[in-house]
Amino acid sequence: MATAARLPLTPEEYLGTSYKPDCDFIDGQLQERNVGEGQHALFQMAVILWFGRYMEQWHLFPLPEMRIQVGPSRFRVADICVVQGTPPVGVLDQPPLIVIEILSPEDRVHRYKERVEDYRRMEISNIWVIDPITCDGFDCSTGNWNRTEVFRVNGTEIFMPVRELAIKRDVI
Repeated sequence: MATAARLPLTPEEYLGTSYKPDCDFIDGQLQERNVGEGQHALFQMAVILWFGRYMEQWHLFPLPEMRIQVGPSRFRVADICVVQGTPPVGVLDQPPLIVIEILSPEDRVHRYKERVEDYRRMEISNIWVIDPITCDGFDCSTGNWNRTEVFRVNGTEIFMPVRELAIKRDVI
């Protein structure tokens, strides 16, 4: 039995459709994202709660699963993005202050390198990746994977200690 080839979508078709779970849109093609299980979801919750604690003080909003237009025909769905000022309505088309990705066991480095480069081309200054299994944090803002225990936004008081956010595995 032959399988039908997927025709390229337009950005308008992508934006007008809901996907469960949401997908990235890369140059006319849908790209599935690995959705987290246990530790991934708990780490995502911990990050949102961390920034939620400082929303008023730092004038920011942590937003889970936000569509970000990183190029004319490229949309990424970030695990969490953090914006300052007014939260966006619809798709985020301006660089957020921070993008945070939480690795899933199925994630591959080469796919994440492409993802990080999309964020860098959009001129997002703070690109953070967390491995929820090892509780390792990687600051990828320069394109390198620099291991860190505390993420910091240069020139501000904004920070996030990775290991403090770890939820004990015996909870799940």
